Amino acid sequence: MREFDYSSVPSELMNYELMNLVSAIHEYKGKQELFIEAKADVLEAMLEIAIIQSTGSSNRIEGIYTSDERLDALVKLKAEPRNRSEREIAGYREVLRLIHESYDYMVPRTNVILQLHRDLYQFSPSSIGGKFKNSDNLITETDAFGQSKIRFKPLTAFETPEAVGLLTNTFIDAINAEKYDPLLLIPMFVLDFLCIHPFNDGNGRMSRLLTLLLLYRSGYIVGKYISIEMIIEKTKETYYEVLLDSSAEWHEGKNSYLPFVRYYLQVILNAYKDFSARVELMLNRSLSKPERIRKLFDSSLQKLSKRMILEKCPDISTSTVEMTLAALLKEGYIIKTGAGKNTAYIRSTG
Repeated sequence: MREFDYSSVPSELMNYELMNLVSAIHEYKGKQELFIEAKADVLEAMLEIAIIQSTGSSNRIEGIYTSDERLDALVKLKAEPRNRSEREIAGYREVLRLIHESYDYMVPRTNVILQLHRDLYQFSPSSIGGKFKNSDNLITETDAFGQSKIRFKPLTAFETPEAVGLLTNTFIDAINAEKYDPLLLIPMFVLDFLCIHPFNDGNGRMSRLLTLLLLYRSGYIVGKYISIEMIIEKTKETYYEVLLDSSAEWHEGKNSYLPFVRYYLQVILNAYKDFSARVELMLNRSLSKPERIRKLFDSSLQKLSKRMILEKCPDISTSTVEMTLAALLKEGYIIKTGAGKNTAYIRSTG
């Protein structure tokens, strides 16, 4: 069976590019507490938005959908789940909130992982929650012609309980030894978890929940305020490519962690950059709320919907956003695109 040993990090990870990414994340982490103390009320609003985004994105990656309105209602506990998709969304919401509130007390051993998986399926009539897979599984993909092919063959059901025990114990030992930066060890752990594929269902979602748990326990709490799952969803083609690259020859212990670790570090750094930009915009007391909305368009050429503006500026009311957009349209500073739910605005460059 595949062995796990995090007491020695592969030399390929100690390269200049990765060390620069780790250093940049450390720099943002150093400012983290200043950001958090700056505007507690606004950060609380950012946290709630991130929970909605994370719950929606992590489930959509696995093909689990509902409408934006239902997603908001489910996450804010204003509605009961109506179908299987919504039951799984509600389960993710519960586990995410649990991790946010109790990560300090959740050592990532086998029993904790099983409890989190059980809670992920707490609204489901299925009995798979909290139990390792009872049959061997395959990771497959379907091509453009509808043909299915095997991407990866995980460990067998028989091997799984022992493998997860070894995985978690060696990871915890390595974290406690403090020989290597957790930012290198965490993506390695996540990749190995995905290659074991320990459950009949929910492996991808569990990997993202464990990512947050392990980052929070190491002091990197940006995922509370900026949805790491949404960044992964937006780059999911790359995510699947690096997962495939880093799982090649995994069973023989000859795989390269580099593609997956690099991708994960880039995701974490992008989350910190977004967090920093949003907080600094909110802390700019010289700008009025309409001026802050204008600055959003100043700093980006992308289309911004009303919803996106409200998410980036949670302390600004809907009416203020609507009035500002109307004024910027009249001025000719922005252009309106689409209609109905697809309505968005973009800065005029003409």
